[in-house]
Amino acid sequence: MLCSHLDLSLLARHGKDVSSCKGGPGWGNHHLCCLPYSFSFPVQDVRMTCPRGEMGKKVTLLIGNYTRDHPMFLHLNDYFWVKNRSPYELPYGTKGSEDILLRVLAITSYSVPESIQSMKCRRCAVVGNGHRLRNSSMGEAINKYDVVIRLNNAPVHGYEADVGSKTTMRLFYPESAHFDPRRENNPDTLLVLVPFKPMDFQWLEMILNDKKRIRKGFWKQPPLIWDANPEQVRILNPYFMEITAAKLLNLSMKQPRKIKQKPTTGLLAITLALHFCDLVHIAGFGYPNSANKKQTIHYYEQITLKSMAASEHNVSHEALAIKRMLELGVVKNLTYF
Repeated sequence: MLCSHLDLSLLARHGKDVSSCKGGPGWGNHHLCCLPYSFSFPVQDVRMTCPRGEMGKKVTLLIGNYTRDHPMFLHLNDYFWVKNRSPYELPYGTKGSEDILLRVLAITSYSVPESIQSMKCRRCAVVGNGHRLRNSSMGEAINKYDVVIRLNNAPVHGYEADVGSKTTMRLFYPESAHFDPRRENNPDTLLVLVPFKPMDFQWLEMILNDKKRIRKGFWKQPPLIWDANPEQVRILNPYFMEITAAKLLNLSMKQPRKIKQKPTTGLLAITLALHFCDLVHIAGFGYPNSANKKQTIHYYEQITLKSMAASEHNVSHEALAIKRMLELGVVKNLTYF
């Protein structure tokens, strides 16, 4: 695959194999490279003009009926005297989960911090968990964004040089909540639950109210002790999961149980950012080539692509969706994809 001309020394410093690169007449140290990915290197200074109002124009090409009218987080008041109930069950709606949801919303919050809400233009970085962040030295650049969104149990402590230390929001679900809420986040980090099933609400209620723990109903045992401040916990509006599935992946909201597919938390986070931010940059997204069975998929653990074989995610389909975003200029990639 041909990439744009890049300085070989720069590629080598990022650990890329440049042995197959071929140069043309007059190119000097710049070559056309036969590499498996297209590249975009870290933006070291993000103090750029924030394109306020431009996001909607671009995203409309990707998401029909694009609107920013839907709240980011669920609000208790929205579930009293509800006139139009959700037509979908979790993870695309709240049908059938209203009772437990009411109890959870009574002990959590829904507001976006005023310091972020009042910004005239928001520059956001969505940090994936990909192996390509390892030894990237991108931490300082990531910390300069107004909003930094992280995923699941991806650690920050010990990886600050590569992934930064700032965390505005962390999206998670019970099975991925195996992180120390205080050590791996900032005091003001919003812990955003992505609900996939009613049991996710029950887990959160048990944890925050210190009720008797229920161990069944999860594909992986979630934490039994989770030291989080309820005031920092939010419930993500399932609308964003619906949009991610229906508009970006063309998934049916009513799939047969045996072949159910769901978006990854990463693609969901990008969709959320497109509805909240004016500038969206991504880093650490993408999986190794399917032929590379030994390459780890995360920057912090040794799990390989083989572990994804039985997952409910279609990573190839999602890669095409992200590629489309990059082509339209909806997002910019700070690593390579």
